[in-house]
Amino acid sequence: MADIIEMPLLSDTMEEGVIAAWHVKVGDKVSSGDLLAEVETDKATMEVESYYSGVVLHIAVEAGQGVPVGGLMVVVGKEGEDINAILQSYTGKKTGASSAAPAPTATAPASSAPVAGTAPTAVAAPAAVAAPAPVNGDNRLKASPLAKAIAKETGVDIQAVTGTGEGGRIIKKDVEAALAGGTAQAVASPGHTVVAAGSSYEEVPVSQMRKAIARRLSESKFTAPHFYLTMAIDMDATVSFRKQLNEQEGVKVSFNDIVVKAVATALRKHPKVNASWLGDKIRYHHDIHVGVAVAIEDGLIVPVVRNTDRKGIAEIGGEVKELAERARNKQLQPEEFSGNTFTISNLGMFGIEEFTAIINPPDACILAVGAINEVPVVKKGAIVPGKIMKVTLSCDHRVVDGATGSAFLQTLKELLENPLRMLL
Repeated sequence: MADIIEMPLLSDTMEEGVIAAWHVKVGDKVSSGDLLAEVETDKATMEVESYYSGVVLHIAVEAGQGVPVGGLMVVVGKEGEDINAILQSYTGKKTGASSAAPAPTATAPASSAPVAGTAPTAVAAPAAVAAPAPVNGDNRLKASPLAKAIAKETGVDIQAVTGTGEGGRIIKKDVEAALAGGTAQAVASPGHTVVAAGSSYEEVPVSQMRKAIARRLSESKFTAPHFYLTMAIDMDATVSFRKQLNEQEGVKVSFNDIVVKAVATALRKHPKVNASWLGDKIRYHHDIHVGVAVAIEDGLIVPVVRNTDRKGIAEIGGEVKELAERARNKQLQPEEFSGNTFTISNLGMFGIEEFTAIINPPDACILAVGAINEVPVVKKGAIVPGKIMKVTLSCDHRVVDGATGSAFLQTLKELLENPLRMLL
């Protein structure tokens, strides 16, 4: 009997996976462990392997379409096996392609099928609505390949074009006429800029990662009562400390690496900041796992340095660099971007002096780190040049009170102004 492969849970917050690329097609032979597809989750692009050996008999969705966790991806079985009964009786979560009645044959969806989640259309200019494009008996659009190609390239919704060819078939001149007369709708597809009614724009489907960012941070901002504590830290000693470290053979650390170590050391002294809000309880973590926000092409991801307080600055630096590089290449594994107990977001390298960050749930706090600026400061009654860095601690007031957060920042300030204490 044929076997069904469903969308696995690839991250702790994943609800749906988008097929980034198929590595098999209907009719291919696969063995257990063979790569089936690359799946874009809310945090990374992961590989999904086959659990079974056999022939690929059915692929439920095209590349670019989403499949809910537990939804049908692939059917694998014996060559020529009839799987209609399996598809008709499938009781798992429905995918965009499998929610309708199963196709009479076990084939991949036709390339002309509309993709779920297509961007909304923008009317090019006020005009009479064109009659729906003609379709043939199997519900496929009647249009020449050249007309389809031109429509795709120019962003014209070919469904709104009236065909003048034989049997109402859409041909090249129909698409060109729609472009010239503005009678068709212009669709902003990925990679295409649409000019409509005197304006130009491009629309891009929201990625799984961007959806997750929007959902999680909106939930955090609107449910967690944030308050913010800002402190200026004299970084003269840390600047000198970093220079001495980097003079050692084989050592190359950044200011962020030193801040991560200082935060971990301060968290050990203030365990009530190393906490999570879980709705009906507060979890105070015994282990310190610091998440470091990393900007990538699709958005933001937070790789985690585990047991941060037990690691040296150089070790932290090497790990952060490796995790950040793998994050940008979408190679992180789920355990590498989950389980953080505190988060750091550093925009100092972009010249940002001060900002507030939204708490990364379920953490109770996140530290926003600004740039180190040379400014006039007062020392021993005299105005002298000083290197000042501002940090802002965002706190969930359900977990952390003002005095608790302030005490944590005071310890962090003492460590960065006397960095040798971190080595004790």
